Amino acid sequence: MEVFRGSGVAIVTPFSADGKVDYQAYERLLEFQIANGTDAIISCGTTGEASTMTDGEQIETVRFAVETVRKRVPVIAGAGSNDTAHGVSLAKACEKAGADALLTVTPYYNKTTQRGLVAHFTAQAQAADIPLILYSVASRTGMQILPKTACELSKVPNIAGIKEASKDISQITEIAERCGDDLTIYSGDDNIVVPILSVGGKGVISVAANVAPRDVHDMVMKYLAGDCAGSLKLQLALQPLCRALFSEVNPIPVKTALRMMGFAAGGFRAPLLEMEEGNRVVLERAMKEYGLI
Repeated sequence: MEVFRGSGVAIVTPFSADGKVDYQAYERLLEFQIANGTDAIISCGTTGEASTMTDGEQIETVRFAVETVRKRVPVIAGAGSNDTAHGVSLAKACEKAGADALLTVTPYYNKTTQRGLVAHFTAQAQAADIPLILYSVASRTGMQILPKTACELSKVPNIAGIKEASKDISQITEIAERCGDDLTIYSGDDNIVVPILSVGGKGVISVAANVAPRDVHDMVMKYLAGDCAGSLKLQLALQPLCRALFSEVNPIPVKTALRMMGFAAGGFRAPLLEMEEGNRVVLERAMKEYGLI
């Protein structure tokens, strides 16, 4: 049930001056991604500011992505929630909107136990007939999916993959060891894609791909084709840009970077604010040095 191989972009959601989703700008961003080799679109994830969107906005944005992409690549819908009942509702709605797969994060704030994670993700998986990718990002949620839990979840029929953002290569290696082909591993961090590929990963769900889609795609595909040196060269070249893109909380820098490139990425929904000037200068320098502006 591998959803994709390569680079999946965690795409931003552009907002217009009145704070609504700017679908014209979103269409341009989607077409830019497909034209530059991106292998999957992740709509309404963390980078897409889903946490500040109403359910109606979120589902309509996913539906628009599906209609725009027209099956050229998979559209994966963010459907995470800290409330299992809400997560089940989102899973059903995203499937009805035409999503090819779901991305669902560990419960945040109230959190749960590892046993609770199994129940939570299983309920979401059973609510829809499309593949589900788990998302482990303790820096945002306060908890992670442990290897034993990932292995148990990999046996649930339509749980297909995991986006791993723990930065713990030892843990990721153990997930690969325990799960084998039952769970596709995707890097959740742009700066350690090659290390994760080296232990069996099949791709990345990327923030940097918003601004450098071709290189992120090539980095993964070179590695999978056996050109490890070429892949590593791209990984190392991307490092300064990645550091700048995470100099403030995502998606503040990447939306700012897209605006530097001439895209109408729009502003942010509170509590996110415009980038601090010192960090913006560093980002602009990194963008220029990488040749993006």
